[in-house]
This record gives sequence, C-alpha cells and structure tokens, in this order.
Amino acid sequence: MEHCAECIGAATTSPQCAIKDGIMTATSDINRERIAATEAVIRPHIRRTPLVQADLADFGLPAAPITLKLELLQHSGSFKARGAFANLLLRQVPQAGVVAASGGNHGAAVAYAAQRLGIPATIFVPDITSPAKAERIRGYGAKLVIAGNRYADALAASEAHLAETGALAVHAYDQAETLLGQGSVGLELEQDAPGIDTLLVAVGGGGLIGGIAAWYEGRTRIVAIEPEQSPTLHAAFAAGAPVDAPAGGLAADSLAPRRVGELMFPIARAHVERVVLVSDDAIRQAQAALWSSLRLVAEPGGAAAFAALLSGRYRPSAGERIAVLVCGANTTAVNFDS
Repeated sequence: MEHCAECIGAATTSPQCAIKDGIMTATSDINRERIAATEAVIRPHIRRTPLVQADLADFGLPAAPITLKLELLQHSGSFKARGAFANLLLRQVPQAGVVAASGGNHGAAVAYAAQRLGIPATIFVPDITSPAKAERIRGYGAKLVIAGNRYADALAASEAHLAETGALAVHAYDQAETLLGQGSVGLELEQDAPGIDTLLVAVGGGGLIGGIAAWYEGRTRIVAIEPEQSPTLHAAFAAGAPVDAPAGGLAADSLAPRRVGELMFPIARAHVERVVLVSDDAIRQAQAALWSSLRLVAEPGGAAAFAALLSGRYRPSAGERIAVLVCGANTTAVNFDS
C-alpha cells in the first residue's frame, strides 16, 4: 500500500493510513480504535457540534435535566457529513466521481463533501425527498436524479449508474466508513458529556446508532427511536436479522429505508438496549416543542428521538441523566418569506 507523505520515514502511520491498511467490510472493523482514527482524518472538514443543557420542565414534563447534542448544526444540515467525508477521504475515488442514493440528508452530505474536495457527484433520491433537501443537493453542485418513490428505488437506480460509469458508491448506512464517520458523534459526546446514563438516537438504516453504539461499547445505555410507520430496527430485533419493514410516515425521507444495514445489526444487537416506537403526531409535537422552547428547527427525523421523551414513550427514572441526539434540520418548517 502507498502511504501518505506524513507517514514516510515516521515511526507510526497516520490515522488515514492506519485505516487504509485494512479492508473494512466486517462489523469487527467498526470499533473504538478505528472510529478515533477516522475522527482524526475528518476533523478538519466537520464541525464539533455543541451541547445544550435544558430541563424537561421547559416542555411541560416533570423537572429533570436533559442534554441535547445539536448535530443538526453539522455541515449540510445533519450528522451525515461525517460519514460522507470518511468515505471520500478513506477510499480511492475514481475519475467518474461518486454516486449515492439517499432520502435527502445523505445525498446532501455527499454532495457537500464532494464539492469541498473537488469530486464529481451524482445523487439519486426518491420523489418523497423534501424540497429543502433536494435544493441543498443541487446547491452543492451535484447532479440530482429523481428515481421512484422510496429510498429502495433510488438505490436501485444508483446501482445501475454505478455499473455504467464505475463511480464510487457511497452507501448511506451499510458501509464501514459510513459507520466509522457517524461514530465520531459518540466520541464527541463522551468527551463533552461523560456523565450521561442514557442516549436516545433516531434510527433509519442504522448507520448513526451503529457507529455510536460501537464507540460506547455498552458503557452508556443506547435506546433506539423509530417512527411507528417505519420500524426497521424493531422488525430486525423481532426477526433476529435485518428484514424488510414498512417504509412510510412523516419522517420517510430520512428514517424509512426498507431494512437496517447488515453491518450495524450485530452492533445494535450487542449494545442497543431496546427500540421505542413513536407516532407521527408525537414527532410533529416534538418539532414544535423544540422550536417553541429552544428555537431549534429540527426536521421530522431530527426530532424523533426527542419525541420519545415528550410523548412518554420513554420515561426516565429518577436521577437518570438523559441525552438526546437532534440529528437533522433540513426542513422548510420555518418559512422566513412570510
């Protein structure tokens, strides 16, 4: 393998070369050491997102402190930028550039990372993708292709494009580099809020919760939150393996792939305590509450984890230190033209 310039003659390899030395295709490759190495590589390109300390009494619930990790402030409007940069920096990108299928956020993140790194990008999205996300993708200079009405349709179209062009496929969640990049959220959170007992994380394909759970390795309770109409991890836990699940509801453009990823599932089975399902109404109420009390603009998928608390689907015990990941803000819910 050809190492980067900073490694030549050095006693140790750089984080980037340390990762490239191994072909990451197995769940065992997604661990704390590789997440830390990946974080060092992507650090110049991503934001270290802040925490907000609040009280559940601000939302009409019994008083208790809560920590919100504001990943909605990440580049491109969601945590997805972490995995996008990890893929583009740690894998060999051909002249044809990169291709991705997305409900919107992953596509925007890949488009953003590709623009910053000078790489051509083609993004396939279903027609349920929100206008805000489609506009972001176009704004970052990527070629946007509408394909079908669900993520699975866009994925199939992207695979056909891949076969024709030889572009590098950047999977939204079932790719080791994607999980390693998303795992850097856990690294930051543990450094900035080391005392939390429980972390609530929204789930779609599982790249985010898989990476975070791989970082914590059971040292913090991880609870998955899913919409009732797209219970991918819930169905996988019931079946003992990733299986097809319904893919609908308010957050379908970010939390409704057909099934969770194969790479994340063993991690989730080992380190995710349980799955909590929330209704679309609860997600809407969580969006409204985050805006009303904290002036945070969260998209439906970004508010889903908080919806579990607000609706009572997750009830913290006395003294439990709770953190919630607010993971995306690509929405037109707040209209400044009016």
